[in-house]
Amino acid sequence: MADLLNAHVISNAKKTRVTSASKKAETVANVPTAVYVISNDDIKRSGATSVPEVLRLAPGVDVARANASKWGVSIRGFNGVFANKLLVLVDGRSVYNPGFSGVYWDAQDVMLEDVDRIEVIRGPAATLWGANAVNGVINIISKDASKTQGGLLVAGGGSQENGFGALRYGQQLNQDTFARAYVKGFNRDNFKPAYNDNSTRDGWDKQQGGFRLDTRFSRQDELTLQGDLYRSGVEQTLTKPTLSTPFRESIQNSPSNLSGWNLNSRYTHTFSTTAEYSLQFYYDHSERDEYLISKQQLDTFNVDFQNSFRLHPDHTTIWGLGYRANLDDFASSQVIQVVPNRRNTQLVTAFLQDETTLIDDALWLTIGSKFEHNDFSGFEGQPTAKLMWAPSHQQRFWTSFSRAVRTPSRIEHNIHALQDVSLSPPIALLGGQSLPVAIINNGNPNYKAEVELSYELGYRYTLSNHLSLDITAFYNDYDNLRSLSVGSPYLSNSGGLHLVQPVDFINLGKASTYGFETATTWQMTDWWRWDMNYSFLNTSVNSAIQSATAMSPEHKLSLRAVVDPFDDVTIDFWLRYASSSSTLGLDCVSRSLSLQRIDSLVTFDTRLAWKPFPSLEISLVGQNLLDDRRLEFTDESGFVVPSAISRGVYGKFSLEF
Repeated sequence: MADLLNAHVISNAKKTRVTSASKKAETVANVPTAVYVISNDDIKRSGATSVPEVLRLAPGVDVARANASKWGVSIRGFNGVFANKLLVLVDGRSVYNPGFSGVYWDAQDVMLEDVDRIEVIRGPAATLWGANAVNGVINIISKDASKTQGGLLVAGGGSQENGFGALRYGQQLNQDTFARAYVKGFNRDNFKPAYNDNSTRDGWDKQQGGFRLDTRFSRQDELTLQGDLYRSGVEQTLTKPTLSTPFRESIQNSPSNLSGWNLNSRYTHTFSTTAEYSLQFYYDHSERDEYLISKQQLDTFNVDFQNSFRLHPDHTTIWGLGYRANLDDFASSQVIQVVPNRRNTQLVTAFLQDETTLIDDALWLTIGSKFEHNDFSGFEGQPTAKLMWAPSHQQRFWTSFSRAVRTPSRIEHNIHALQDVSLSPPIALLGGQSLPVAIINNGNPNYKAEVELSYELGYRYTLSNHLSLDITAFYNDYDNLRSLSVGSPYLSNSGGLHLVQPVDFINLGKASTYGFETATTWQMTDWWRWDMNYSFLNTSVNSAIQSATAMSPEHKLSLRAVVDPFDDVTIDFWLRYASSSSTLGLDCVSRSLSLQRIDSLVTFDTRLAWKPFPSLEISLVGQNLLDDRRLEFTDESGFVVPSAISRGVYGKFSLEF
């Protein structure tokens, strides 16, 4: 048991191979990037039942839950349910939605038991991954089908997790071909209302299935084919702006229906240990039908080619080309219209990166750039330069400079939305009468890409097999951030006499952030390991966006104890702290969209697992045990009534056959 634990520590600190940082396999120790790997064992022992909850394991990642089905997930600030500076991938397939620039986390689900690892890159990665990889990249990588042979049955339930289950079966089809298929589903209970005088319904159910096939045509050629299909029902309690007092109408139990499917394939040809090319194709279809937000449909076709080679012993080069087409369709709702409702947008990309060895086994320089053309902001260049120095086998220093952009979304170009309604002061021309004021958010066809310049400095140190340390400091400068321009009000008689206050999206926002992140692993004894992560973040914004920018916690701490007292028993303790923050959302007292303070949070989870047989594991998990309920986050759309995150306990069994 001790040897296994020590091997795990060495793996995390030095030997874990990642592919997201440079689009080629290399060890974490040799990557001049802030990267953290969440292993399959970490996922299981965290007790988390969703991808966003798993991401709390990584330093520098801000995960905040708004209700049973909505999360805000960001890296290095600017969090929101519609956070737009983080690129998320599932086996290289982008799930970043160009409709609003962000990720619908309620649509992103995987069978966690089949995840090999989650690679979390903190900081810009746009040179390789392109636009929107501004503050980081998360790549969820599933296991090869050859590693999931046989059957697995998972089932459980509890207080918040009403019930969940999954069934997966893998089979070897011939000597070089392996396949698996799975089905899974869950039903989650309503969280408690954020305020005592308020009622909410936010229950959530989902069913999903999928497959993966891996085959080798020869020693040099391999193919992966995979796909997923899902449907989901989400309950929400909403408030709709209206022109009659009190200017907000409550809508209880407003259902949302989500569905979609995807197909992903990847072909790789290996010339040698230093040269290969790959071709990846995927198609993704998704639909959302939400009462107020509107009905959306998105079809994405994507193809990427990349080639890595070494013409000289001191130079490793990787280059690639890509094409993506997005076809969307928005149906108007009572408060939101997107005009035109259908649009086909295209993205053409190319990248080139070269790693040069300046001093053998001691000093490396990496230079590269991404070149893109999109239909919203035109041509964009995203260069990077990185330098890494190894003073000893156990230490690495690295520094980098990068430019990244966040391209405009369909919403920012083409939306017309009734955001809020208030009452005007008395109007003299109307004999002192006050009128309702409809605040209308308008898209701007001239909205530009947001730009980030990032500077990073990192250090890694591994002391024998028992202690590892990873530190990254950063400074980010942002320009062209989204701000609002208030136009001149005018009278309208549509739906009754009222004033219309137009508010347009523009690019006058500026911001800067600085901070550092640490990740430490200490193997205290053969059977007890500590994982500690700490993040510090300072955010400054200009006056153009100060009143509408949510502030992520300045301090975040995660402390995990991973204990194996017996060969068949494991115990995990997980303590988290987040300092106070602010979130943009619906204030249920004033019934308006405003910044709200979130008090500091201390959270404690625990997991106890027992394996009476090698093929059977029974576990008991407690989550959010220190609070009966707490407000953690709000939905910045201003339509969703906040929920309080509740304490939860569930039991689970996993049977292999």
